[in-house]
Amino acid sequence: MKREQRLLLIERLVRENTITSQEELLMLMEGTGMKCTQATLSRDLRQMGISRGFDGRGGYRYLLPERRGEQDEVVPGRETEALTGMIWARGMLLINTPPGFAPAVAIKIDRAGRYEIAGTIAGDDTILLIPRDNISNEAVEECLSTIFESQAIKKI
Repeated sequence: MKREQRLLLIERLVRENTITSQEELLMLMEGTGMKCTQATLSRDLRQMGISRGFDGRGGYRYLLPERRGEQDEVVPGRETEALTGMIWARGMLLINTPPGFAPAVAIKIDRAGRYEIAGTIAGDDTILLIPRDNISNEAVEECLSTIFESQAIKKI
């Protein structure tokens, strides 16, 4: 569980701060009580697709991977109401939607480009969400809450 927490912390720190070096990121992590080696951090950054890019002011900073094909989404304002049920089975999540909504909801999940989610397969009213290895159910549900910007998702 520590690895999962570390990855979520790295993502949050990179999103909320201008970080120019791994040493700076390590110091920020240590400030929150999370310690890891530079080699582990380097491997995590590579695995998460976080890279250094131009910051627009003549320097470089760490950047989260760009969201794939992000648009103002496929079911604007109605994504959360399109989720009618969720059930975990063998480490995968089945998500139920009204007929016709599953592809749009799956596209929104996939386009978020979240590390925790390997991918989705959508039918007409059901989505199979496949988490990456060693990612907890709680982390996936938190990720979905972030994607849909609603705490209501955990109550389904």
